[in-house]
Amino acid sequence: MPAEVPTLDEVRAWPATVSVPKAATALGISKSYLHGLIKRGQAPVKVLPLDGRHRVITASLVRLLDSA
Repeated sequence: MPAEVPTLDEVRAWPATVSVPKAATALGISKSYLHGLIKRGQAPVKVLPLDGRHRVITASLVRLLDSA
């Protein structure tokens, strides 16, 4: 069963960065799809590479969702 999509207000309350799976949930897409976009440099949100992993900048996610 897919995770429930959070509201914009819930996303605004998230920490400064979030995991790719959590960001994917907010976008309503799979984590593997978002990972693929990141790998190709086509992610619709700003991403920080940290210790071999990626973290999505929450403010970027909020801007994207707020403009939709």
